[in-house]
Amino acid sequence: MVFRRRNGRVEVALVLVESRKGRVWCLPKGLVEAGESPESAAVREVREETGLDGKVLEKIDDVRYFYCLKEGNRTVRVLKTVSFFLMEYTGGDTRDHDREVVDSRWFALDDALESVAYGDERKILERAKQLLEDRRKGA
Repeated sequence: MVFRRRNGRVEVALVLVESRKGRVWCLPKGLVEAGESPESAAVREVREETGLDGKVLEKIDDVRYFYCLKEGNRTVRVLKTVSFFLMEYTGGDTRDHDREVVDSRWFALDDALESVAYGDERKILERAKQLLEDRRKGA
């Protein structure tokens, strides 16, 4: 999750993707490639999906969920674990996202909390909000 401070408020980048629910706003995420650390994967996926670069500050948390995919005539249930990291924006432009996403935009953190489609990602944003507040206070 990449954030920036702008005009006295925290903003986070969300991506608009096509899903079974239709178009939904969510946090950027993806797969860890062979030989890649979770942190490196997060930086790469944020860059690809949002067009933004960021510096990892700390891990926020993991989200685990199941999804189904077809393998021949059968459906396989797969457990996916996504690690989210608090990343400070260092550059880039949301217009430079890849074709995997429909759009990428900055949202005020409280607006992002209302906009994300998935409850687990809302919890990640709530935890990030607390981490940022603790950092601001020097805790």
